[in-house]
Amino acid sequence: MPGMKPISEAHVAEPGLAVVDVAACDDQTAFAVQEMLAGRWATAPADRTIRVPGEPGVRLRCYLDVRQELGSQP
Repeated sequence: MPGMKPISEAHVAEPGLAVVDVAACDDQTAFAVQEMLAGRWATAPADRTIRVPGEPGVRLRCYLDVRQELGSQP
């Protein structure tokens, strides 16, 4: 995707690691989706969105580790 670095092997090297690309109409919506994900799993959040020329809305990429579900600790 233009404006984003390529996904590295390290980001998906093991089961449970995921890269999530969010497309939304605006920054507020994209960050709300990221916040929802971060409320459930360990997340390396994005600090900004990007706009791709000729495409509607904004894009955001975050990295998840779904093996680390938040709030599941005894």
